[in-house]
Amino acid sequence: MAEEAKKTNPHKNWPRIAKGGGKKACSVAGCKRPYRAKSYCFFHFKKWRQGELPHSRYRTCSKADCRTKVLKGGLCEKHYNETYKKEAAAAAA
Repeated sequence: MAEEAKKTNPHKNWPRIAKGGGKKACSVAGCKRPYRAKSYCFFHFKKWRQGELPHSRYRTCSKADCRTKVLKGGLCEKHYNETYKKEAAAAAA
C-alpha cells in the first residue's frame, strides 16, 4: 500500500484555475492569458519570481540600468561602495 501512495501524486490532477474566473488578463502588454497572481499569468508570474521582469520582487538599485538588489541607501553593494568610499576617502584627506 505504501508503494501505491508513492506512485500517485495528489497534485498531478490539481486544477490550476486562474483568479478572477478567467475574466482578468495578465498585465504584461500583449499577453492575453488570465491572471494568476500579482496581476501576472502563470508564465509571467514565474518570470517575475526569477527577476526577469522590470518590476522585480525586491527593491533594485537606483543607478541607471542596474537591477541588483538594494543593500543600503537605495543602492546595490557595488554602487554604495563606490559612492560612500569616495566620500570617506575625501573626508579623511
